[in-house]
Amino acid sequence: MSAIPNVRRFRIAHPETGQVATIMAVLPKGTDPDVYVADATKRFDWKGWQEAQQKQFKIRVGQQKQKKAK
Repeated sequence: MSAIPNVRRFRIAHPETGQVATIMAVLPKGTDPDVYVADATKRFDWKGWQEAQQKQFKIRVGQQKQKKAK
């Protein structure tokens, strides 16, 4: 498995709640990172991101895997 060259991580914050998300992008030469991050913050799907976070850390309720007694 090879990594994507020149990928950069940017941390963006929700303007109202202050939640922080990380986005990864490869910017073309001469692009101002501050302008890109400002635009990405406005266009970011915060609702979808929050739902994905809830599903990722969802606590399982119900039947759990049982250990076999010897």
